[in-house]
Amino acid sequence: MIKKLLGGTRRKVALGLAILCVAAGIVTVPAIGAQAATSFKVLAFYSGTYDAAHIDFDKEANVWFPQTAAQYGFQWESTTDWNRLNSITPSQYQVVMFLDDVPPANTRTAFQQYMQSGGAWMGFHVSAFNTDPSSWSWYFNTFLGTGAFVSNSWGPTSETLKIEDRNHPTTQGLGATITSSVSEWYSWSRDLRTNPDIDILASIDQSSFPVGTDPNQTWYSGYFPIMWTNRNYKMVYANFGHNAMNYDTNTRLSSTFASPDQNRFLINSLLWLGGGAPASPSPSASVSPSAPASTGPISPTAWYGVVSKNSAKCVDARAAASANGTPVQQYTCNGTTAQQYQFQPTSGGYVRINSRLDSGQVIDVTNVSTADRAPLQLWRYGNGNNQQWQPVAEGGGYYHFVSRNSGKCLDIPGASTSDSVQLQQYACNGTAAQSFRLAIAP
Repeated sequence: MIKKLLGGTRRKVALGLAILCVAAGIVTVPAIGAQAATSFKVLAFYSGTYDAAHIDFDKEANVWFPQTAAQYGFQWESTTDWNRLNSITPSQYQVVMFLDDVPPANTRTAFQQYMQSGGAWMGFHVSAFNTDPSSWSWYFNTFLGTGAFVSNSWGPTSETLKIEDRNHPTTQGLGATITSSVSEWYSWSRDLRTNPDIDILASIDQSSFPVGTDPNQTWYSGYFPIMWTNRNYKMVYANFGHNAMNYDTNTRLSSTFASPDQNRFLINSLLWLGGGAPASPSPSASVSPSAPASTGPISPTAWYGVVSKNSAKCVDARAAASANGTPVQQYTCNGTTAQQYQFQPTSGGYVRINSRLDSGQVIDVTNVSTADRAPLQLWRYGNGNNQQWQPVAEGGGYYHFVSRNSGKCLDIPGASTSDSVQLQQYACNGTAAQSFRLAIAP
């Protein structure tokens, strides 16, 4: 946040491009396969006008939350019209969300009345940012309890979070610690531990220090709450919501929704805020790898066909072999197990991509290379960084996959559309040759 307030022309250009990428207006998704116990309505507000990393989170949220709503049987709608806060009631929308901003002054009284009338709220990252809490004391001092923004870590990082209240509905099913997605992190002028109204749900675990990559904006010690609730209201604040970005190419380098445990926290939170009981998602139908993209978060147990946006061909193990060194190629989709993969979480938002031919064999960058054009193969999993990939959602069911070892993307050489072309890693560039959709396999 602060580092980018001082940013130059390069970031302003990137910001302008990012703004063009976010469609203003409304996104609405009705519930399907809903269970009566979890039926409620969510209205999410966002501005989409400041900081490419925050705008990119808006883009992700407008994909992930509708998919999750469809799975868990509630309705999710988003809007850039903050004036709607002046007229909504808890009976119309049981939950309000702030994705990337604080509401304008002319809507603040109405929001306070909404909360005091039994409404529920969830906010992310910038929705708590302020340098003058007296500008809206009820919100910053009473409701959030933060006081003023003090500092931020930089650059964005994934951290180990300690679950402080394991009995709260929002943390059910989580372990003592979880791995967050990548984000920039904020600190505050008030110590939330001293506020009896605040229930801290998770904080940065001491094992995570140092936090940050810039020595001038790295935290080396301290106590930093990340998720919390106010006992006097039905609310949850989460400090994440800032994607890592390549500001030169305006390319997303991380996904806020890459952490399965953090996603579980979000789902638990929405079900609790909406008054719904914890539930399992509606089952997805089995489809062939050439079917449309699957919806919802990537399941760590399901098998998927991985289909190129560029060629409409599938990621394939050559000749249906599973031995070490088997080339990973693209080939016409045929529904065989040579074209089915499982995305099993490792740590920090990364996954190993297991072959269904032999789940111990994974997609691997040859010779632990960090160079462009290094070919991909199957190899026995050994916890190598060259065997771990970060799925980054692009919207519409598409992802690009970033190597943990090199920071480069899974790529089709020369944007080829031919069969038997071996895949490679290449500098992330946002093209269709690096974009893939997932289709759940039988």
